[in-house]
Amino acid sequence: MAASNAPKINAPKGVPDYSPPRSRDFLAVREALSSAGSHAGYDYMELPVFESTELYVRGVGESTDVVSKEMYTFSDRGDRSITLRPEGTAGVMRAVIENRLDKGPLPVKLWYAGPFFRAERPQHGRYRQLQQVGVEAIGSDDPAVDAEVISLAYFAFKSLGLKNFHVDLTSLGCNDCRPNYRIVLQEFLNGLDLDEETQERARLNPLRVLDDKREQVQAQLEQAPLMMDHLCENCSEHYARVRTYLEAAGVIWRENPRMVRGLDYYTRTTFEFVHHGLGAQSGIGGGGRYDGLMSELGGSELSGIGYGLGVDRTLLACEAEGLTPFHDSIIDLYIIPIGQQAQLPAFSLMSQLRASGLACDMSFDARSIKSAMKNADRSGAPFVALLGDDEVAAGLVTLKSMSTGNQEQIALDAESISIKVRDRNTDVE
Repeated sequence: MAASNAPKINAPKGVPDYSPPRSRDFLAVREALSSAGSHAGYDYMELPVFESTELYVRGVGESTDVVSKEMYTFSDRGDRSITLRPEGTAGVMRAVIENRLDKGPLPVKLWYAGPFFRAERPQHGRYRQLQQVGVEAIGSDDPAVDAEVISLAYFAFKSLGLKNFHVDLTSLGCNDCRPNYRIVLQEFLNGLDLDEETQERARLNPLRVLDDKREQVQAQLEQAPLMMDHLCENCSEHYARVRTYLEAAGVIWRENPRMVRGLDYYTRTTFEFVHHGLGAQSGIGGGGRYDGLMSELGGSELSGIGYGLGVDRTLLACEAEGLTPFHDSIIDLYIIPIGQQAQLPAFSLMSQLRASGLACDMSFDARSIKSAMKNADRSGAPFVALLGDDEVAAGLVTLKSMSTGNQEQIALDAESISIKVRDRNTDVE
């Protein structure tokens, strides 16, 4: 076949592809992170990929970098301002309010997964389309719920075999103690040598300045007042109980009083998972409590807590620790027809086996036995079924173990083959 002269089209910059075999590892990571919520009684929620821009301006915060610099925003045909979702919590809250889930049993526990979009400068581990798995528990301010959410993420990472990570933990206070802290922090920031843009950020939301990654800014923040030293009695008690529950759950955490999350809605318990093998983009997930978000979006005065875990970065973390590949094969049996008369019986056998729940594939295009065996080996299937014209005539099939090379002839019967293949611990004789 002659090569095409048409120009090649590449994926947009900062948008990763996951193709086989690495896509199998991506899927394994996503499933492990997703199962944490579903196994704990969290219901699945499917969210729109785009929402009204106002949702994120009000919910995430106009002064955040996410809203001011990183959103993909456009006008639709009705001249409405639409934004590709940059995060999940605001969308979940909108859906909870709109579907009146907050009027039923509380807390409302939900999990979700999918792509999110941020117009950032692409680099290793920082993408413009990022994949996340999240959970939200809405309608309870019990510290035990905080600990449950954190432990779900902690043990999800552990289930993948990850070891080289830790949990940063802090409290960002509430509406009672944060205003006083804001005044103290602004007074401190007013005495620093900051550029005009940072001064404006300090005026709108001084906590954002603490999250500034520039060395010249961080050097001036060493003596900055900390929220942890200005917590009210209720927030101090809440934070202490969260830590007690985490210890009971076996979660190992580190206190990080300087931690600031990149979204404005966080209050009280706030956390981040950091992996030590990823360099600058070390965060693999995080979240916190958002006590005023629902009312800000027009709903009830209900508290909530949740997290977003990065599938992309978690996969990179697994690779950094040498934990991949997770799956050697996606099929149980590879069928090789030998001869024209065997093509149709082989296809019929494959269809019957698939209908019975067995994952299988076959060699197409009447390939040579040598070429077909190479494909079988690449597939990673533990067994190969060889079906020639003579076998078809005799009602038999040759079943071969790819690990030992042993083979035997058994009845050309889907049930018999399925039983033999499923019993992985019993090799063919």
